[in-house]
Amino acid sequence: MPDLFPVPDFPRLPVTGGDDLYPVTRVFCVGRNYAAHAAEMGNEVDREAPFYFTKNPLHVVHAGATLSYPPGTQDYHHEMEFVVAIATPIFQGSRDAAQAAIFGYGAGLDMTRRDLQGQAKEKRRPWDLGKDVEGSAVLGPLTRAAKFGAVADQRIHLMVNGETRQDATLGEMIHDCAAVVADLSKYYHLAPGDVILTGTPAGVGPVFAGDVLHGEIAGCAPVDLVLT
Repeated sequence: MPDLFPVPDFPRLPVTGGDDLYPVTRVFCVGRNYAAHAAEMGNEVDREAPFYFTKNPLHVVHAGATLSYPPGTQDYHHEMEFVVAIATPIFQGSRDAAQAAIFGYGAGLDMTRRDLQGQAKEKRRPWDLGKDVEGSAVLGPLTRAAKFGAVADQRIHLMVNGETRQDATLGEMIHDCAAVVADLSKYYHLAPGDVILTGTPAGVGPVFAGDVLHGEIAGCAPVDLVLT
């Protein structure tokens, strides 16, 4: 039987060094995974385990996109993040199994309607209106894990209009990539197509129409965004 309306395809991320594309079917995000960012937001750090929220995969856009400032907010924020993409199924896996399940890494932006997120926090409601926004997951091309090498102290930084806003290292993550994947696999049957944004360093802040964002992580392709 025919569909009543056209169904959009899942977004596909380029993979550096070839013509392969990585379809994105689910987007998970880690909250408060850098101590300095948690502190700047007035939150305590949970070192026992990560916590998560999700984004609709159809809200993914490619690096280099030009997007309109979103509706319903007066306080739209940038959050530069290290992205992990899953290669093989994993469920209730060990740390070693989690590391082996990683396909590759990339640079991404978790764009946030901070005022709506703040209102949700005050009312103890979900963060969806603040976080799960059309165009709010800006993802760059992926670098295969073998080519990237060990995740250690690679620099992660973001510039807005040429001015550095965020500047840290991946070594500052509270929960590293293998720990995040292993923990998340306790709750979901992770599979190829799942990507995880692993949290943002300190320095988040507002952006406005006309701003140009440029983020880099050593070893990954950059991520860019223009707001209109």
